Amino acid sequence: MPVMVLGDCYLFPGCLLPLYIFEERYRLMLAHALKTDRMFCIGTRVRSADDQGELITVSTAGLIRACKKQDDGTSHVMLQGVRRIRFNDWCQEKPFVIANITPLSTVIQTDLDYVNELKERSLDLLPEATSKTGDAMRTLRTTLEQMECPEMVCDVLSYHFVRRSPIQRSLLVETVLEKRYDTLIGELQRLRAESD
Repeated sequence: MPVMVLGDCYLFPGCLLPLYIFEERYRLMLAHALKTDRMFCIGTRVRSADDQGELITVSTAGLIRACKKQDDGTSHVMLQGVRRIRFNDWCQEKPFVIANITPLSTVIQTDLDYVNELKERSLDLLPEATSKTGDAMRTLRTTLEQMECPEMVCDVLSYHFVRRSPIQRSLLVETVLEKRYDTLIGELQRLRAESD
């Protein structure tokens, strides 16, 4: 699968990532993806002391939901996260990176009732609706309450409400759903404490 390498950028399954494609290698990658299965993934490079940074081995395979090419050859793309994947190795580096990947499955170690309790706890920690966010926050909360997949709820909340890169990284790479929820709930509690 083609890989677009970005610094501290995390795409989660079920979420939409707007991208502006302007580099030549990514224009070629986008053309390739549009001619084949309309998919590529984000390779997240985490900042480090050296200039290179570390490319984390877990990502999300994304589907191109919309693409608008501009007159200057650049493109605006909406990439929808589909599924967590792991990079195994690299089968191409130029003109753009292509990785051999393995799909990752999420594990539930307890039972679905407990996971649904974690889902409800996380929804209870969402910020209160304000005059600026009222309708959007109420709609989001209602949509997530009705969603039957607790994994998807965790991913949507992680994508939209977690901003610290180390926490985003841990939420993306964790395969055990209960641990993912524990991390999310801890971060939502921290955000609520900061806003009080």
